[in-house]
Amino acid sequence: MKNIVVLVSGGGTNLQRIIDCIKSGEIPNAKIAMVVADRECFGLDRAQNQGIPTQLIQRGKTFSAELKKILPENTDLIVLAGFLSILNKEFCESFPGKIINIHPALLPKFGGKGMWGHHVHKAVLAAEEKESGATVHYVTSGIDEGEIILQKSFEISDNETLESLSEKIHKIEYEIFPKAINRILRIPS
Repeated sequence: MKNIVVLVSGGGTNLQRIIDCIKSGEIPNAKIAMVVADRECFGLDRAQNQGIPTQLIQRGKTFSAELKKILPENTDLIVLAGFLSILNKEFCESFPGKIINIHPALLPKFGGKGMWGHHVHKAVLAAEEKESGATVHYVTSGIDEGEIILQKSFEISDNETLESLSEKIHKIEYEIFPKAINRILRIPS
């Protein structure tokens, strides 16, 4: 059984997708060992409602050190699912190839500091991009700079709005996140 730790900062919709995929067997032989949040958020409630252990560590300079202290020893994968804090270099280097993130754009475009959620979608629309999508990538000490694991795109329509773009990207995230997790855990999908 592979042990996954999920880090969240918000509503936890991608967390819920992972929970559902584990229950359905789409992500087989895995369990969420713990959910950690950097602020009070509904993602913690989602985990608690499923009986998954949770921890709240206040965001700030000591977050990475505190996280390292509480991680289960047998953690196979750390998944950032709508997680907004930045993990420090030492933490990232302690878990090479074991930390992944999902980003609501086609990296390397529209990544980096300040590029999250609706900020990404606004930037994509302002740049009059012809396509967008989502990317699952390894987490390194550089923000959104890790190697791409899986990416899927779609064509942006002429009348695209922030809401419609966000909705399309969520659908792609729900599709590629479980596939990327299986790939990292070396589970055929």
